[in-house]
Amino acid sequence: MNSGSSKLQRNIFIASFIIPTFVFYCIFTVYPVLQGLYYSMFDWSGMSQHKEFVGFRNFKDLFHDPIVWKAIGNDYFLVVGKVIGIMTIATFFAVALTRFRFKLAGFFRSIFFIPNILSVVVIGVLWNFIYNPQIGFLNGFLSLFTKDTVSITWLGFTSHTIWMLLPPTIWAGIGFYMILLIAAIQNIPDSLYEASELEGANQWHQFSKITIPLVWEQMKVSILNIMMTTLNGSFVIVWIMTQGGPDNSTQVMGSYLYQMAFQQYHFGYGASIGVLILVLSLITTVALQRLLRHETVELG
Repeated sequence: MNSGSSKLQRNIFIASFIIPTFVFYCIFTVYPVLQGLYYSMFDWSGMSQHKEFVGFRNFKDLFHDPIVWKAIGNDYFLVVGKVIGIMTIATFFAVALTRFRFKLAGFFRSIFFIPNILSVVVIGVLWNFIYNPQIGFLNGFLSLFTKDTVSITWLGFTSHTIWMLLPPTIWAGIGFYMILLIAAIQNIPDSLYEASELEGANQWHQFSKITIPLVWEQMKVSILNIMMTTLNGSFVIVWIMTQGGPDNSTQVMGSYLYQMAFQQYHFGYGASIGVLILVLSLITTVALQRLLRHETVELG
């Protein structure tokens, strides 16, 4: 009797934590997803009461829309660029600030983390100023090495403006992932490094054979997080800096959704873009998890 009563109390205790979380998850995640799927079946401006049911026509139009394909390509370009850039620099800083101990290590950790304190809007405005062709820091710096004043319009080239969005997005994410990797590296026993030194291992061998395999789980989580936040959240930095231009060359799926739904009032079409973002995010997450699981086995 006491055993059954304690089990019931335990289940009630667990349910008191799970049920409220599940309710909030349904309200703020499941319901918006289902509502977005519902709206994607209609030709609707989002402003009027009249909605015309069109079935899967919006999705059919997506596959014939060249801007959608451009936006998808830009999203994945930013994913790959951010994963390579952030993880390379964050790993370098994390190793430098833990393995090579010096007095100002704490100061540099704080400095590198500052971009994560700033809002994305502030970062976008700041980098717009850096790229400004008249008064920007970048052109001013380049002018120091030439006789003439440099006035390059960095955000005005349709062919490679998307490349100009990589530095601010990478810069904004380095500090957070650096802290995650620092915490992981600090949990590695010093005895492993000491034993490897006795065996004659140099710094590179210690990094590749000890540090990377033992922090790989944190690196895997970081890569997945960068991928998900980029596919679902690159809209803000793009909209602040370029608004998808010039000539839609920097459109991402989030910015195109906003443009179609809230500027051109094709709300149903915008909802179908949102569903596409969800589907691509799920497919990419599953594929990347399987790939990283395979890499984990190889490292092991």
